[in-house]
Amino acid sequence: MKKVRITQIKSGIGRPKRQKATLEALGFKRLNQSVEVEMNPAIAGMVDAVKHLLKIEEL
Repeated sequence: MKKVRITQIKSGIGRPKRQKATLEALGFKRLNQSVEVEMNPAIAGMVDAVKHLLKIEEL
């Protein structure tokens, strides 16, 4: 699997609970935080659900 760097670029404030929970499950605690994860179908689904709040870069 390929590794990607995901950065939260927009706030979760005012978003549905499900989107906030997805951000937390991806490991985000604050704005502009980056996490490096191995892309798999589960992570891809979570990223797709909140892609409007994230920036994705391949490593």
